[in-house]
Amino acid sequence: MDLSIFLNTSAGKTQMTPRQILSDPIMLLAFGFGSGLSKYAPGTMGTLAAVPLYLLSIKTGSAVFLGITLFICVLGVWICSVAAKRLGVHDFSGIVWDEVAGYFVTMSFVSFSWPAVCLGFVLFRFFDIVKPWPIRWLDRYISGGMGIMLDDIVAGVVAGGILFGMKHWAML
Repeated sequence: MDLSIFLNTSAGKTQMTPRQILSDPIMLLAFGFGSGLSKYAPGTMGTLAAVPLYLLSIKTGSAVFLGITLFICVLGVWICSVAAKRLGVHDFSGIVWDEVAGYFVTMSFVSFSWPAVCLGFVLFRFFDIVKPWPIRWLDRYISGGMGIMLDDIVAGVVAGGILFGMKHWAML
């Protein structure tokens, strides 16, 4: 089967190949373990790749999970900065580590439940795609790895706040 109908065959101005991306540890992380190579909705695929990581991480307990989330966010600034430089594009759509971080931030507001996993996914994707103020402003005016990460982290905070409210008011 020819996977090129589903996957980008090159990425960025430097035209990195999937093989180059998947064999480079930093690019592998930046591309969400390959999910960012998708031709279709790479951000959604990156968020989808975050779900099993979340499911593994929540087994560690809430304090460790929050530490993992913070680590993912801080490391993400560096990962996204390096990936953008290697690709020659500031916020290339295949860089999805920011979606991984944003989903983790979203889910840090609530305890585990399957409805929360699903609704957290939908809410995070909604705010990451629509980008209401201040998310859109951050996306446009903050550059570098911090700029790539920050709008998704704030989208995660907004989505997580709504998710928390829904759990608190017994709507979920």
